[in-house]
Amino acid sequence: MQTFQQLFNKLLNDIKIELHDEFDRNFERKAFFNTGWKPAIKNPIGSLMMRTGALRSSLRPEIVDNSAIKWESSLPYADLHNSGGIITVTQKMKVFFWYRYKLATGGNNKNLNAESRFWKAMALKRVGSKIEIPQRQFIGDHPQVQKTVKQTTDEWFNNDVKEYLDEQLNNIIK
Repeated sequence: MQTFQQLFNKLLNDIKIELHDEFDRNFERKAFFNTGWKPAIKNPIGSLMMRTGALRSSLRPEIVDNSAIKWESSLPYADLHNSGGIITVTQKMKVFFWYRYKLATGGNNKNLNAESRFWKAMALKRVGSKIEIPQRQFIGDHPQVQKTVKQTTDEWFNNDVKEYLDEQLNNIIK
């Protein structure tokens, strides 16, 4: 027979699974539920948030203290994309921008297209200058999150808790 804590842990796990699926679908929707992500300025390689799939696959939900669910990512830029913010151009970034410029031109500086012009402009930024990263939220609170939690909790209560209480009553009556 399950304890009530085990039953509650099952609820938390069910909510974790349902919300993880919803947050994962945000990458397919290219939106935080019904709020579309701002597109990248120049994006020749598909969706900014799905170029490699690394961000999407890095999200890990964890149940904390048997009472809450927290999502984490091992990628340092995950929070920046989810919340938006300002980054400072470093020398290492400039080297990367020049590398992308060379890739975009195919090594031929006369072969300038929109992508190569973008990377050149980025490479010419001064070290210490700022770049604003718009919010492209993929996890967090939302009315759909509340709806999913309520539906999962209602199902849990109507099925698992009812069964648990029936067992408890049967044990009392014996």
